[in-house]
Amino acid sequence: MAWDQTETVDTVTEWERTDGTATVRIRERPDGRFVVRVDRLQQAPEGPAYERATADDRDDAETLAETFREQFDVQ
Repeated sequence: MAWDQTETVDTVTEWERTDGTATVRIRERPDGRFVVRVDRLQQAPEGPAYERATADDRDDAETLAETFREQFDVQ
């Protein structure tokens, strides 16, 4: 399933799975590090899930976000 980038502002970038039941978000923290989280809704075919990780820089955050999109994708 595809992921569409739905939001980009100075401190937040978000992707939504095309079925609308999961999102991956990168958020810059005040200390300059980044939080990457995936949130899958209760209504998702594979059930709810939530994971969060912290990255030291934007490149690492983008890599984590890509990993989450791959891990939480469905066929």
